[in-house]
Amino acid sequence: MRIETLAIHAGHTPDPTTGAVMQPIHLSTTFERNPDGTYPAGYVYTRTDNPNRVALETCLTALEGGAAAAAFGSGMAAIAAIFQALAPGDHILFPDDAYFGAGRLVRELMAPWGLTYSVVNMADVDAVRAAMQPTTRLMWVETPSNPLLKITDIAAVAQIAHAAGARCAVDNTWPSPTGQQPLALGADLVMHATTKYLGGHSDLLGGAVIARAADAFFERIRLVQTIGGAAPSPFDCWLLMRSIRTLPYRMRAHSEHAQRIAEFLADHPAVESVHYPGLPGHPGHAIARQQMQQFGGMLSIQVRGGTDAAMRVAGRVQLFTRATSLGGVESLIEHRASVEGSHTTTPANLLRISVGLEHPDDLMADLAQALA
Repeated sequence: MRIETLAIHAGHTPDPTTGAVMQPIHLSTTFERNPDGTYPAGYVYTRTDNPNRVALETCLTALEGGAAAAAFGSGMAAIAAIFQALAPGDHILFPDDAYFGAGRLVRELMAPWGLTYSVVNMADVDAVRAAMQPTTRLMWVETPSNPLLKITDIAAVAQIAHAAGARCAVDNTWPSPTGQQPLALGADLVMHATTKYLGGHSDLLGGAVIARAADAFFERIRLVQTIGGAAPSPFDCWLLMRSIRTLPYRMRAHSEHAQRIAEFLADHPAVESVHYPGLPGHPGHAIARQQMQQFGGMLSIQVRGGTDAAMRVAGRVQLFTRATSLGGVESLIEHRASVEGSHTTTPANLLRISVGLEHPDDLMADLAQALA
C-alpha cells in the first residue's frame, strides 16, 4: 500500500466491543488476570504495554517499512534509549551539525556514563570513513541537519558503518516518513520526535524508534522503554494516531510552501544565505534529490547585518510565531543561537523557520515587511 493508505489504515481496526471506527483511549494502568493467572489480551500494565501504544507502534513500523517500533514519551527519550542500548566504552560518530539537545545528551550524560564520541562532518563521506574507530558501534545521522540543513548520503554512510560492524541510526524527524525512507537506504534505526510533523499540531509530546530488524539490539531499546519507564501516555498515542492520518497531505503542503519561500528568500537582498535542500545551489541538492521524496518544511536563513539584524527580523514578523519547536500547522521562527546558549555553533545571524500551512503568499508578504 502507498503511504497515504498506510497512514489511514495501519494500526487502525474497529473496536471489537462496540464497533467504534476510532479506537477508544485505554487509560487504565492495569489489566485483570484470568483465574489461572494469565492475561486474556496480553496486557499487564500500561508502562509495559497498552492497546493505544501497540496501535501506534504498528502504524509507525508500517510507515517506515521496518520490523518493529518502540514509542517513547519524547524525542529525547527515544534518542537516549538508542544510546543506552550501547555499552560503556562503545564509540559513536556524531554529526557536527545536529539538534543541540542530542549533542548535550552525548556530551553531558552519555560520555560520563562511559560512551566515547567523535564529531564529524557527515556530509563528507571521506571524513566519515576516516573518523571510524575499532570501537565504533553507532553512527548518528541527521539529514537534513538542524539548523544548517546539511545533507548526508544515508546509503554511503550506512555501508561504511556496516563494514565496521556498526549500526547507522537516522533522525528522520524533519523529512518524516513521507519525505525520506532511511531503512530502505540501509539505515538500521530511525528515530522520530513525534512531537513534530507526525503530531503536527503542537499539542503532544512523543518520540519513537523504528528498527529494520527486531534483533537483540532493538530488544535493549525496548527494555529501556519498559523498564526505564520512558513510555508515552495512552492519550498521546491516540492523538498521534489521529494526526498521522493527515500526515502525507500536510507534508506535501509544508514542502511546497517551504520551497516557494526558500526561492523567494534566496533572491532577497537582506538575506545572506538560505539553507534549504530544494534549492539547486544547495551543496547537498543532488543527494537530497536521490534520497528524498520531498524536501521538507524546514529552512534556515542568515540575515545580513549579524545578530542584531536577525533579531530585528524575528521581532517584526506578524504571522510567524517566535517559538521553539517545529512541524505544526502554524509557522514558527526563532533565533537559534540564543536558544542554544553559550555552547552553540550556530551562526549568530541565523533564523530557523518552520513553514506552516498558511497561504505561502501571506507568509512571504510577512517576511518581506520584516526584512525591509
